[in-house]
Amino acid sequence: MAENQQPQQQPQGERQFALRSLYIKDLSYEAPNVPEIFRQEWKPETSLHLDIKLAALSEDTHEVVLTVTVTTKVGEQTAYLIEIQQAGIVSVAGFAKEELGPLFYVYCPSLLFPYARQAVSDLVAKGGFPHLVLQHVSFDAIYAQKQAEQQGEQAADGDAGPAPGETTH
Repeated sequence: MAENQQPQQQPQGERQFALRSLYIKDLSYEAPNVPEIFRQEWKPETSLHLDIKLAALSEDTHEVVLTVTVTTKVGEQTAYLIEIQQAGIVSVAGFAKEELGPLFYVYCPSLLFPYARQAVSDLVAKGGFPHLVLQHVSFDAIYAQKQAEQQGEQAADGDAGPAPGETTH
């Protein structure tokens, strides 16, 4: 009976994920129409653009870069333009190929976004503008939309193109 109480061995190929490093890779802030913009009625229109890049550093280590671009205009004039590349180095092992797309393009950006959001908020405040808090982003929905677009393109191209999980966004 003591034989049944031995500790279980870890299965080979166990899935592992580790965020090794987190950093700002690039940061740009422009307020081209200051101080004139402060003299206008503040009715801003803000647009948000996101991009995700992935670079393999080794077989199981990757750099994920989330680029967040925020443009705020009052009328035709740009109040401010902020672009931040929030990056992280991650190590992954034991994941099936079909799991890597969601891991790199949903989970990792979800980890990086709060840091980018905080940096944007700080820059806006330090620029003298009213507080800006970027709303939560559903990277699940963005990834699903990209996958649907790719499947539509592949169907139109006769199924040519990159395999799932090997895409760039």
